[in-house]
Amino acid sequence: MYISLDLQYFAQEKTEKASPKKRKEERNKGQVAKSADVNTAIILLVVFLFFGVIGTFVVDQLFAMARFTFTDYLLLELSEENVVAMFMEFTYQSTIVLAPIMLVTICAAIFSNYIQVGFLFAPEAIQVKLSKLDPIKGFKRIFSVRALVEFLKSMLKIFLVSLVTGGVLWIFMEDLLSLGLYSIEDGMILIIELVVLMGISVSVLLIFLSILDYMYQKYDHEKNIRMSKQDMKDEYKKTEGDPLIKGKIKEKQRQMAMSRMMQEVPKADVVITNPTHYAVALKYEDGKMEAPVVIAKGVDYIALKVINVAKNNEVITVENRPLARALYAQAEIGDQVPEDLFKAVAEVLAYVYRIEKKV
Repeated sequence: MYISLDLQYFAQEKTEKASPKKRKEERNKGQVAKSADVNTAIILLVVFLFFGVIGTFVVDQLFAMARFTFTDYLLLELSEENVVAMFMEFTYQSTIVLAPIMLVTICAAIFSNYIQVGFLFAPEAIQVKLSKLDPIKGFKRIFSVRALVEFLKSMLKIFLVSLVTGGVLWIFMEDLLSLGLYSIEDGMILIIELVVLMGISVSVLLIFLSILDYMYQKYDHEKNIRMSKQDMKDEYKKTEGDPLIKGKIKEKQRQMAMSRMMQEVPKADVVITNPTHYAVALKYEDGKMEAPVVIAKGVDYIALKVINVAKNNEVITVENRPLARALYAQAEIGDQVPEDLFKAVAEVLAYVYRIEKKV
């Protein structure tokens, strides 16, 4: 028994690494290796570190607001003007407290994105696509391997974060139980210190987890942008052009170049031959050219065409095998005759001029 295999199946398997062009196209669409956990971890770490630095300032501002509220604002007459003034003052004081934290958060968010993907502007990623509303595709995304991995990651993070925060609270359990003996200010400072310590501990944990997540996201991204052998061929055709078309274009270019070359043969002073394998047409204008110039050359079939065109236009042909080979090898069309061949070419031209005078 023989088993038939469809070779097209193997051609469509995405086993090849993505080409630079494919990577660039995916990047322009916003499809890059990126972990949201990296953003979260860095933002939390920076914010809690900053909060630890300005914690005393925040407490002072909150007490100042409370002091003004109980000593001044409660004694004010209830009127529209006083309510507006009180609201503006509260807004100003809140802005002083929150603005630095918000600014640090924005900077941390920008930094966390930049270290992952660099500078990237991809308008296509935020375009509204109706295909995203397809319930079938949505169902597949919900019940996919990726969704399962994300669920397990979330559960692991919740467990570890609970473990870390619980550990910090357990260490400071004695202080928490005696919190009622502290003054309000000292109690707030203790709570802020505990919140900052828990925040930094959780942030360090999340940074470790985010590194692992970023490695997974990079692996998953590389897997998703893989290309099949057919994709590589199609891309090559688009980039470099279809080989058949390129071959036809080159053939057409060769034909056009040969046609132009043949048009120059009648202007030659002499055609030096091998006699049939090589042919080189030379032209020299006294006073305009420093040396004779090669205006056409060829071997075999092209050499015969050059010789025939020369005979049909009464251009003298001279058989000189060594000179014909040397000129063909050392000079291109449009080049002057090499210096080491000046003497031999001069003798041929002198011979041609003598013949033309006799005629």
